Amino acid sequence: MAVGKTKQLKAPKKGSKKKVIDPFTRKDWYDVKAPGTYTNRQVGKTLVNRTQGTKIASEALKHRVFEVSLADLQNEADAERSFRKFRLICEDVQGKNLLCNFHGMDLTTDKLRSMVKKWQTYIRAFTDCKTTDGYILRVFCIGFTEKMNNQVKKTCYAQRKQVKTIRRKMVEIMNREVSNCELKELVGKLIPDTIADDIRKSCNSVYPLKDVYIRKVKVLKKPRFELSRLMDLHGDKCPVTTAAIDDMEMGIGITVDRPDNYEPPVQVAV
Repeated sequence: MAVGKTKQLKAPKKGSKKKVIDPFTRKDWYDVKAPGTYTNRQVGKTLVNRTQGTKIASEALKHRVFEVSLADLQNEADAERSFRKFRLICEDVQGKNLLCNFHGMDLTTDKLRSMVKKWQTYIRAFTDCKTTDGYILRVFCIGFTEKMNNQVKKTCYAQRKQVKTIRRKMVEIMNREVSNCELKELVGKLIPDTIADDIRKSCNSVYPLKDVYIRKVKVLKKPRFELSRLMDLHGDKCPVTTAAIDDMEMGIGITVDRPDNYEPPVQVAV
């Protein structure tokens, strides 16, 4: 608009005001289900827009990540469990239920900062491991040196050689414990943190340690998704049996039971 000219204001048209619609009227609630490894299977609820056109609700729900405290998963108010956070990822939608799987573990920030103090050595190590069922994980471990019995000296610093020896023992134990089990068995070890107890007992011969924890577990790579394996993890039977899979390979059609709110996936090409 040119300088000095005033913009002509037009009278508003009748009915031009947009109606305000509550966005929650077009959303549905879904239940988040944890694997059978945990005591509390009902983690919580989540929202998603209803299926509309090519936007399917089940596709929007898959791969959502939920972070839950271990105390909530185990139905315990113990302080030893509240600082551990487990991450669960949605891998399949069955009706109004989201079937989740393990996606990682971490410690809370306040717990980590409360352990770091003066006059001691902070030792940490990490390694990449592969489980027997094909998951590649990166496991982090931490530990702190402790005063010996009847020690008068104020500090408890470990020598550089001792730190290297302890770090090597940490990596060896983490590789051994993770590579010899499946992901389900590994989660069973992470809940009571038995791996950290083994590390502390093994490293006591080098230098006494305290506050040894598996600090973090990250899932770097996952194997191909199998519905039967996820159903076994949740304690349910897979609707498709081995004989039915053989018939499908031979080209024989089978009847498949679908849940009430089943939504077919979007086809990229026909």
